[in-house]
Amino acid sequence: MIVSTSARRRTHAVVESPIGPLTLVASDGRLAGLYMDVRGHEPGQAVLGEAATLGDDCDHVLALTAGQLSEYFAGSRMSFTVPLELDGTPFQRAVWSGLQEIGYGQTLSYGELAKRVGTPGASRAVGLANGRNPVAIVVPCHRVVGADGSLTGYGGGLDRKRFLLALEQRVTGQTLS
Repeated sequence: MIVSTSARRRTHAVVESPIGPLTLVASDGRLAGLYMDVRGHEPGQAVLGEAATLGDDCDHVLALTAGQLSEYFAGSRMSFTVPLELDGTPFQRAVWSGLQEIGYGQTLSYGELAKRVGTPGASRAVGLANGRNPVAIVVPCHRVVGADGSLTGYGGGLDRKRFLLALEQRVTGQTLS
């Protein structure tokens, strides 16, 4: 059950999680999307590809991601090892790479992330790139906070961001930094 879109084979599966259903999208054996159930922001069929059921004939990366997400939500996984396909501008990819360097249970401000990716003063641009992260949770955009440590925008909603941070901090025994 694979559909070809822009010469890429895409499939998707929906998995349940403590923060609601998550739609996982695979493209040619790589995780290309992780979407939360947010009304008004659902990707189109061309982005999702053909529906798949986790099991024998499922794209391997969908099953791998589902398993790693299950471990993450159980508190036994602190990082993800699924192969990724991150389509974006060079700046967006730099920001997404920077997100992957924020430690589990840690937070970082948009301004500090901008410095880390070599663009001091570009915290708004970093925020926009952060908001376009196609694989939330796996690339931990929820770990970015306001300059004063406050929880600011999150595509999945602040309740989900709060949940993810609390989960990580409960596992590590840390508090919001």
